[in-house]
Amino acid sequence: MLALRLPEDIEKRLAALARKTGRTKSFYAREAILEHIEELEDYYLAEERLLRDKGERMSWAEVKKDLFDDEKSAAS
Repeated sequence: MLALRLPEDIEKRLAALARKTGRTKSFYAREAILEHIEELEDYYLAEERLLRDKGERMSWAEVKKDLFDDEKSAAS
């Protein structure tokens, strides 16, 4: 069993959606959780690893440069 409080505007939107579609608010809450749980897990696990692991870091630009340079070398 899960109980949660939503901001009033979200609660109203959810109630209106449920009413218009003949589904329950619980149905839509469950769908939203199922749709996004994996993204949330990935985000928080990555954040935890960044805080715990103080190893070498590379910017996205550095990663792209490394990859591009490796592709050039392999093509030669």
